[in-house]
Amino acid sequence: MAAERYELNMSMKCVKYMIFTISVTFAVVAAMLLSMAVAIGNLFDDFRSFIDSHFYVPPNLLIAIGVILLVIALFGCVGALKESTAMINVYAILLLIVFVLQVSAAIAAFVMRGQVSNMVRQKIFDSMAEYQENPGSYRNSIDMLQNTLECCGVDSYTDWDQFLPSNSTMMEYPETCCAEPPMGGECMPRAYGCYSRLSWLISQGSILIATGAVAVAFVQILGSVCAFMLARAIRRTKTLRATRRWHLQQSLGIMTKTPVDPMYTGMEKSEANVDPDKYLPTSPSVN
Repeated sequence: MAAERYELNMSMKCVKYMIFTISVTFAVVAAMLLSMAVAIGNLFDDFRSFIDSHFYVPPNLLIAIGVILLVIALFGCVGALKESTAMINVYAILLLIVFVLQVSAAIAAFVMRGQVSNMVRQKIFDSMAEYQENPGSYRNSIDMLQNTLECCGVDSYTDWDQFLPSNSTMMEYPETCCAEPPMGGECMPRAYGCYSRLSWLISQGSILIATGAVAVAFVQILGSVCAFMLARAIRRTKTLRATRRWHLQQSLGIMTKTPVDPMYTGMEKSEANVDPDKYLPTSPSVN
């Protein structure tokens, strides 16, 4: 009996620690997912003028998913420590809901990756067209883009020919186009265009979002299945424990029960004068 009770308690502890470990793992994964989404969101912010607003949906959705996963992981840890089958089942259901959100974020990122090419090219051309006429935000955006990515123009520095004035001897490129600070008014433009570099950055960011979301989503499926199985194991273990406790109480109750006849009032006179040498069925046997 003691060996069975020890085995039951050990299996219960294994279930608790397994759920606790899964929850802590999800908390770490959620923190990594959150940091990646924030980094990609900040990268997109640096080039906000060249990125459509709907491109911010996947990283923002991934940030929300990371925060939700942290809360779910805490929920699972508490449920494991309290041995609550209800909390573990809710934990598994929440993981399935977040799985749907992550798949949605991955699909959106993959779809938007195909839209990067046309978007980036058109946005850079529009900003270059307004460079001279609108020297405010457009000029700052183009200068920041060319300076950060060390590029010039859309495909090459020759794209500026249609937007900037020139004299018969020298083209006046923006200073941020120059590979080195201009010497004597002469600028050596950078060889690489901004289109290829910016589109590569945005595409890589979208791929990271999609890949990270899909990888974590499949891990969540496994975690959800394990959580349902472990909740069932907790329920079974609690049932066995309660059954054994009930049997023990019944056994103790039978052992300590002393039957007493409440109608007993004393011996009759005839019973008091029984011959002591006469054997009766109620007399103790003598061996």
